[in-house]
Amino acid sequence: MIDIDELRKINKPENIAVTEHARIRLIERNITMQDVIKCIETGEIIKQYEDDKPFPSCLILGISINNRYLHIVVSMDNSFIHLITAYYPNLEQWEPDYKTRKGR
Repeated sequence: MIDIDELRKINKPENIAVTEHARIRLIERNITMQDVIKCIETGEIIKQYEDDKPFPSCLILGISINNRYLHIVVSMDNSFIHLITAYYPNLEQWEPDYKTRKGR
C-alpha cells in the first residue's frame, strides 16, 4: 500500500516521472505539474490499486493550484513518484464528495 506521507517526502518536480499517457492528458486537460504537486500536498488517498504493475498505485483526491478538486493516479518506487494520469472529477461520474464513484 502507498502511504501519502511517503509520497509527500519526495513530492518535488525532479522526483516525478510522467508516463506518456499522463503527459498527453496533462496537456489535454490543462493540468500543470504544480497542480500535481499541490494535489499530493493537500490530498488524501481515496483508493488503492494494490495489484497494479509494475508498482501498486493509488487514486488521490486533492486540490489544484486554482482550488479545484483534482484526481491523480500515481505509483511509487524507492526514488520516484510515477504519474499515471490526472483529471478534474465531475459530478456526472462522482458523488459530491468526489471520493465515491456513482453507481457503486
